[in-house]
Amino acid sequence: MNSPRVRIDLSLDPFVAVGLIIDFLAGHFAKKGFADAVLGVSGGVDSAVGAVLAVEALGASHVKGLAMPAGSSDPASLRDAETVASAFGFELLLRPVGPVVDAFFDGSANVDRMRIGNAAARARMMRLFDYSYEHHALVIGTSNKTELLLGYGTWYGDLACSINPIGDLYKTQIWQLADFLGVPATVIHKAPSADLWPGQTDEGELGFAYEDVDQLLYLMIDGEYSFEALVDHGFSPEFIRKVVGRITSSQFKRSLPTIAKVSAKTVGIDFHLSRDWGT
Repeated sequence: MNSPRVRIDLSLDPFVAVGLIIDFLAGHFAKKGFADAVLGVSGGVDSAVGAVLAVEALGASHVKGLAMPAGSSDPASLRDAETVASAFGFELLLRPVGPVVDAFFDGSANVDRMRIGNAAARARMMRLFDYSYEHHALVIGTSNKTELLLGYGTWYGDLACSINPIGDLYKTQIWQLADFLGVPATVIHKAPSADLWPGQTDEGELGFAYEDVDQLLYLMIDGEYSFEALVDHGFSPEFIRKVVGRITSSQFKRSLPTIAKVSAKTVGIDFHLSRDWGT
């Protein structure tokens, strides 16, 4: 059983959440000396919410979206990205990654769709970070808390960014915030997908619904429920173990690479400085 006996209300106070995130973005950009932001706008709800929050914090003229379809991307995704950009007044630039991925695998044998998907995700980040360098803009990430905990993303691909305004919001909370912010309904209600191959959906790949896993993650992570307490709450042991397995096996995606210690002060081990050190 993937669903709890009694559902926990994960509703946000949208005024508070939006205010906190806008202050966070405006303060971070000012402290670092950046006025402009760039992010991938896929036509999905996560990137739409990230873009709207950036517009609210920085102004539409300081936000650029890159639409980066791969060769097999659904044309409807680009139309949805254009709808979001038009609705909130920021510029959307078309930067396809299909040719980049095709050139990368030219002459390669036995290339499966997972390798192609990972290459597309990393090619998109190359586009974003190259734009950020050229235009002195910070790259905004659009991975939500559910994806980060489950490791559902490509390392150094869509998980890479300079700053992430939505990484502490579960997927179901992203939908709530999207509705509050006025994101078009077609974007909110479409099946979540990385759009890396035809018919691909997040929930199909994961094997469970966001509505269910968010309930489990909230109790497990925020509530610190024990395994036994989660079972008592109605989740099956198999579902709990599957989710725990995803969290533990993807820890490397949430950490700096492990460095062999040979000195007194090693980066990431006993040399730690605040992100804002020196500013």
